[in-house]
Amino acid sequence: MAQQTIEAHRPGAEIYTGDDLCRQKAIDLLEELNLPRGLLPIENVEEIGINRQTGFVWLRQKKALNYTFRKAGRLVSYGAEVTGFVEDRRMRRVTGVKSREMLIWIPLGEFFVNPKDTTKITFRTPAGLSKTYPASAFELEEQGNQRLLT
Repeated sequence: MAQQTIEAHRPGAEIYTGDDLCRQKAIDLLEELNLPRGLLPIENVEEIGINRQTGFVWLRQKKALNYTFRKAGRLVSYGAEVTGFVEDRRMRRVTGVKSREMLIWIPLGEFFVNPKDTTKITFRTPAGLSKTYPASAFELEEQGNQRLLT
């Protein structure tokens, strides 16, 4: 299904390829949207696309990635394809992202930073359950020439 959605939004999209460029474009997009820069800890990225007219974004990695956000105590799985619709401080209708809760993986459908309290980020499932964390737990820290996720 994600493949069909990506193909529908390719016309008019900005499309970038190559791991280094795609990672930088992902960080740039998160900054532009006023979201924590470490929210997408992606690796081996083949393609990122941004259709500014529709707000649709996608990224393709060579393989799925599990990442632990230590400050939030969350294990998150990023599929080989991650898609969603973006707007200021929000990504909605997200596909390809799951969070580990006890023994099961819960898909995430949306995450957003409340404009009235930009220190917190909320993650919501398609079923409507949500959890809020400090936004700083998902920030990217620069250390020398290396990017570190905290």
